Amino acid sequence: MSTTTKAYAAQTPTSSLAAWNFERREPGNHDVQFDILFCGVCHSDLHQIRNEWFPGIFPMVPGHEIVGRVTKVGSHVKKFKLGDLVGVGCMVDSCRVCDSCKEGIEQYCLNGNSGTYNSTEQDKVTPTYGGYSKLMVANEDFVLKISEKLNLAAVAPLLCAGITTYSPLRHWKVGKGHKVGVLGLGGLGHMAVKFAVSFGAEVTMLSTSPSKEADAKRLGAHHFLLTTEKENMKKFKNYFDFIIDTVSAPHDYNAYLSLLKISGTHICVGVPPTPLQIQGFSLLGGRKSISGSAIGGIAETQEMLDYCAEHNIVSDIELIDIKDINSAYERMLKGDVRYRFVIDIATL
Repeated sequence: MSTTTKAYAAQTPTSSLAAWNFERREPGNHDVQFDILFCGVCHSDLHQIRNEWFPGIFPMVPGHEIVGRVTKVGSHVKKFKLGDLVGVGCMVDSCRVCDSCKEGIEQYCLNGNSGTYNSTEQDKVTPTYGGYSKLMVANEDFVLKISEKLNLAAVAPLLCAGITTYSPLRHWKVGKGHKVGVLGLGGLGHMAVKFAVSFGAEVTMLSTSPSKEADAKRLGAHHFLLTTEKENMKKFKNYFDFIIDTVSAPHDYNAYLSLLKISGTHICVGVPPTPLQIQGFSLLGGRKSISGSAIGGIAETQEMLDYCAEHNIVSDIELIDIKDINSAYERMLKGDVRYRFVIDIATL
């Protein structure tokens, strides 16, 4: 048995999103089914719809920042019950047996995890469909518990934008005594500021937009560096222990590497569609590193959600109707969102 589910999908890399119905599987013994209430809109949704990273699986139903309420559970499910608030992030399964999965870093599954959309189940055949839809079914091991304390719509982006910035900050043990630059004030950047400040670091927003300064300070940033001003850049030379780079458009990595201290680390969480251009001396001149980080594993994502509930941290959002998703994409490309669109699935 399966359930016909309303959704919005892209039929091809050049088509707009439009209404589409598809079949969700009936929950198996270890599955959780839930009605989707809200789904965040990630820049990666647009990258994947447009085949900017790799060839997509179409029709494509995007969305991997999903929150809702449980309506069915499989007979062997132990972690969830009817009525629970739950979430699904960027993964719905992994191989479970490789070294990464055993270590709890399923995002780096050596046999390939199953992305929430534009991917396949672990059979490597069945397509996955995301959260721009009414209904979700997922294995309980990849479903997360959501607190009743917080604004549910504003929690949704934590499942990607939140964990994508929380994970590297925790991995590099960022905290008191560290100077952190956050490059780009968008969906990822505003969460990086919130977390880094909460962890006790001194935080500087790096931006090409002077209009972002007031918001950066409101979010908790201690300093603001307008990177288009050469004199300002000189003042921050050899200053930062870490730079969290959230920018998904091409930019000059060498200029930002010059801002790192000796042995500093530039952490990429944004993914531009073109290859990075790094000069060797930008790294050799100070034993500097450029690194990358994806999302977190399931345990770390739950840790992040619990931390956010305890410290009252959510995303800054603009709630939209599903019919406005294509115009929201255009606004997102222009940076015209403060700072994450979230779809009210009740409008689907």
